[in-house]
Amino acid sequence: MTIRAIYEGGVFKPTEAVNLPEKTEVEVSVPTAETRDGRNEEEILAILRTSYASGERDVAERHNEHQP
Repeated sequence: MTIRAIYEGGVFKPTEAVNLPEKTEVEVSVPTAETRDGRNEEEILAILRTSYASGERDVAERHNEHQP
């Protein structure tokens, strides 16, 4: 079972109703900085640091080009 929660004021608060008896002991695992496709934070930052020579001087002009 996975329970999504928010940590606030030193307490984990479930974001949805949880069907557990009171005082049930649970184990909380906090995921590392990985995205859904398995890339970690450093890999993502390396991609973002990559610069591309597109020839465009003003990329704002093409902002909506690929928008649905």
